[in-house]
Amino acid sequence: MLFIIYGFVLIWLVLFKLQFSFDHLDRVRVMNMIPLHHSVLSEVYANIWIFVPFGIFISMLKRKWPFMKKLVSIFGVTLAFETIQFVLVIGRSDITDVLANTLGGIIGISIYELLFKLIKHRTNKTINLFASVVTSIVMLFLIFIFKRP
Repeated sequence: MLFIIYGFVLIWLVLFKLQFSFDHLDRVRVMNMIPLHHSVLSEVYANIWIFVPFGIFISMLKRKWPFMKKLVSIFGVTLAFETIQFVLVIGRSDITDVLANTLGGIIGISIYELLFKLIKHRTNKTINLFASVVTSIVMLFLIFIFKRP
C-alpha cells in the first residue's frame, strides 16, 4: 500500500510538478541529452532523493531479483517519466534527470541491502514502520498546505 501511495506521489511530483491542472505546467518540448548541461544542483539532489524510496521499495518487493534487474527497473521507470514528459509536452526531458533518478534508486537499493545485513528478517517490518510514519507526515503536510486559505 505504501508503494502505491509513493507511486502516486512520484507521478504527481515528476510529471505534474505538484500541480492539479495541465494549464499550470511548463508546456514545452525540450530534450537535453548532455548530462549536467543547464542543471541546477538543487534539482539534481532532489531528483536523487525522490528515487531513494523507489530503490528501497523495489528491494523489499523483489528481494530475490539480482541487482541488475532492480537497476534496469529503476532506469526504465525514470526513462518512461522523461519520455512521457516529452510526448505529452509537459516538461523538459533531461538525461541528467534519468541519471540522478537512477542514482537515487541505487542508493535506495544500497540502503536496503545494508539494513538487511544488519537486521535481517526484521528489515521489511522496520522499513514499513518508518515509511508509514514518513508517509503520514507527508500526507498531513500536504493537507495543511492545500487547506490553507
